[in-house]
Amino acid sequence: MQGTLRKMTTKLSEVVEYALPVGEQSLALNPLIGQHLELEFLGQIYCKNCDRKINKSYSQGFCYPCMKSLAACDMCILKPEQCHFHQGTCREPEWGQQNCMVDHIVYLANTSALKVGITRKSQIPTRWIDQGATEALPIYRVKTRHISGLVEVELAKHMADRTNWRAMLKGDSASIPLQEKASDAVLQIEETIKSLLLDHGDDAVQPLEANVTTIHYPVNQYPNKIKSFNFDKEPLVSGTLMGIKGQYLIFDTGVINIRKFAGYSVAVRA
Repeated sequence: MQGTLRKMTTKLSEVVEYALPVGEQSLALNPLIGQHLELEFLGQIYCKNCDRKINKSYSQGFCYPCMKSLAACDMCILKPEQCHFHQGTCREPEWGQQNCMVDHIVYLANTSALKVGITRKSQIPTRWIDQGATEALPIYRVKTRHISGLVEVELAKHMADRTNWRAMLKGDSASIPLQEKASDAVLQIEETIKSLLLDHGDDAVQPLEANVTTIHYPVNQYPNKIKSFNFDKEPLVSGTLMGIKGQYLIFDTGVINIRKFAGYSVAVRA
């Protein structure tokens, strides 16, 4: 199988089901766990937006002009509290309307430890799976990305807002009482929520009563030591596929973040 990589597609089931898009084809990965697998970088990189051939990839799969012009690559995607749509300066107002001015979910998750995160409502549970969360709990529904970022910033004063990917790949952490943590978190930012409601309306932030989602990954064995593969330095990644978690393939020889190499032309041999 040969073509350009895209991030793995997922389906939440008893165990997460993974598939690897390679060009126009898709390779089911779960049946390959325990078997030998090779991914060889063929030397070409293509922008995942405009498909032009490039020498270097930016923002996980874009050429430099697209990285500079697309709203999806703006700094406010990484820091939603800096969203400037309301100022009329969004790079792509139509894209912003469709992706940022829509319901977002503020959630707590157990990746390698407790963390807070946000995502579009439509991206649940995909976002949790991509982060390697083993447990997740929605706590607020928020009417825009900007406001969800303001909530996240306040919660991040009390817990992590990033995943420790190395710890996440070393195994599943112990279960966390997310309902209890959520109750504590709501009290900690009570005044912030009141202020946001005054500024943005009564429907700006709505508390949720939800159940914890538990996620299981197809992993036979976690690595004791993390070695990360990089196609820019090592064109051939091969070994026995031991498992998949987040957007990482876990080999007996190391791990590779597939999302990082979107647009890379590869040959896949199983």
